[in-house]
Amino acid sequence: MNFFLETLKMIVLLVYCLLESLVFLVVPVRKKNVSGEIVLITGAGSGIGRLLAVKFASLGATVVLWDINQEGLNCTVGLAKEKGAGRVHSYVCDCSKRQDIYRVADQVKKEVGDVSILINNAGIVIGKRFLDSPDSLVEKTMEVNTMAHFWTYKAFLPAMIAANHGHLVSIASAAGLCGISQASDYCASKFAAIGFAESIDMEMRSLRKTGVKTTIVCPSLINTGMFDGVKSKWPRVFPVLDPEYVAERIISAVRQNQEIVVIPRIFYFFCFFKSFLPVKAAVVFLDYFELFDIMNTFKGRQKKE
Repeated sequence: MNFFLETLKMIVLLVYCLLESLVFLVVPVRKKNVSGEIVLITGAGSGIGRLLAVKFASLGATVVLWDINQEGLNCTVGLAKEKGAGRVHSYVCDCSKRQDIYRVADQVKKEVGDVSILINNAGIVIGKRFLDSPDSLVEKTMEVNTMAHFWTYKAFLPAMIAANHGHLVSIASAAGLCGISQASDYCASKFAAIGFAESIDMEMRSLRKTGVKTTIVCPSLINTGMFDGVKSKWPRVFPVLDPEYVAERIISAVRQNQEIVVIPRIFYFFCFFKSFLPVKAAVVFLDYFELFDIMNTFKGRQKKE
């Protein structure tokens, strides 16, 4: 009898969740207020990190900025203050080094307070074929893009759990949903970042810490300089994304407690078909969009911002 009751309960809850999702497609979820929240953003010295810092500052949040580049941090601080930010704190931190993360995290907790919104945004990419990628750079990609998430969560998650309040944001990538040529290190690191974030989300649910939210962001190519030289064969279908648009989508997702954001939305359909299509059929699809060779023209960011 328990089997049938549990199954019936599961079906009812499943239908409810599906109907709720359909309703929210039409009726937007009310956005939560982030004024007064302490938002920490890694990789805040340029690109999406800089835009997120400015936008959170304009919403009244206290922003804590981490980057390895002091000059980039100074620029972001200036822009945030122009938007009326009351409290902006910047720290030079090498996210490839665990001890540096822990050291600066302790400094933040003493000088600013407990972080309530953590945005792991820092990322790097080599852009070479696997056998041409130096071991040291492969290790650094994993350290920055994946392992840094472990150490920042270790540093700031305990306070969120104690208060049953917080938000963990992982800026992953569409490359964490589908492997592409000449990005083995990047894809591996982003697949891992997604898996890690999903696992922590399940842990929070298991602990009944419903106030600790998770958002995973999976954008395709963004025009920030990180993937300079890479072009889309069909830009109307798979466009190189505008950074302002991506930052706005991320802010909205955080304020609406959206669990996963894939940008552009067409990638939702690709992920759906990839889940059941034969591998050869998926390869035909990838070949059609020239995703096999998309990194051939990769140049990357040529200078620090």
